[in-house]
Amino acid sequence: MSTTPCTDGTRAWVHNAIALLEQEATRSADTHLLRLDFPGFPGIAFYFKDEASHPSGSLKHRLARSLFLYALCNGRLRPGQAVVDASSGSTAISEAWFARLLGVPFVAVMPACTAPQKIRDVQALGGKCDLVEDPAQVHARAAEHAANGACHLDQFGLAERATDWRGNNNNIAESILGQLRREPQPEPTWIVCGAGTGGTSATIGRYLRYRRLATRLCVAEPAGSGYVHGWRTRDRDAVASKPTRIEGIGRPWVEPGFIFDVVDDVVEVEDAASIAAALLLEDLIGTRYGGSSGTNFAACLQLASDMRARGERGSLVTLLCDRGRRYQQTLFDPGWRDAHGLDIAPWQQALATALATGTFTTLGGSS
Repeated sequence: MSTTPCTDGTRAWVHNAIALLEQEATRSADTHLLRLDFPGFPGIAFYFKDEASHPSGSLKHRLARSLFLYALCNGRLRPGQAVVDASSGSTAISEAWFARLLGVPFVAVMPACTAPQKIRDVQALGGKCDLVEDPAQVHARAAEHAANGACHLDQFGLAERATDWRGNNNNIAESILGQLRREPQPEPTWIVCGAGTGGTSATIGRYLRYRRLATRLCVAEPAGSGYVHGWRTRDRDAVASKPTRIEGIGRPWVEPGFIFDVVDDVVEVEDAASIAAALLLEDLIGTRYGGSSGTNFAACLQLASDMRARGERGSLVTLLCDRGRRYQQTLFDPGWRDAHGLDIAPWQQALATALATGTFTTLGGSS
């Protein structure tokens, strides 16, 4: 069957675009896996996967590459076509980075309350930001752009299927297990991650089962999120009981990519605890990471505290999700925290005590 010159040109463009994404993946290599040991947790090792070291600055670099590949290989993205997605920031930054690489226009539909630095980062990469006052309307606005001809990458609808969880594309689960191969505990007790789209937890949970590992998966979530209530009740219509200030996670409802049955536990973390833990990570590692990294760390300390109480040894792996500079005007601004009633001092003391004694006290909140 013959094809028109236009179709031939489109196919050639798609082939070149896929080659560019493959070249970028090779250049990016992999992210570091850092190890820390704490006096209060003898026999329990903590590992931190530094996803903020990706070229676009976050864990979402992997997802954005996968979403572009998925769109290209399904015939949904054509030369010169605009690309759109709904995002609170980090995914949008990574998608803008790849859109620039492929030479296509990009529009990020973002809540107007998104951290200003994230908006500037998208714009610096050539993307446009369509800011929506009501965060609940970002999906509808992205659909409007798609109805006008844009390719909707749809991170919330496609994240869990766009990445091959079996590991033939060096997904994050495969990467973690490969980097642990020569460690004293190559099979960790827990892997801990947050849930934004649900794609990362789905990939990790599926891969652990595919590899027939005893490692359990914990999702670390802001207290009261839709995922917390949904997972505990197995109700896909569950909604959050309160909002969170930790961007990227703590969804108000259960996204379609969140797979209940691959998650072994959910640990709730108060927003102030997440910020305090992110600042503690900066003291320990020398680099500032965002609030979701703090959420992950606080959840790890809770799990390790429980392990120690049971006399268990082992290791925990979690993710350092994005760069802290994106939150200088929000989470890491004392005035902003005061305005939002976030007192981190008690949590800073509780975290320091946990590192020294192996016991994490949750101050009457969820953690």
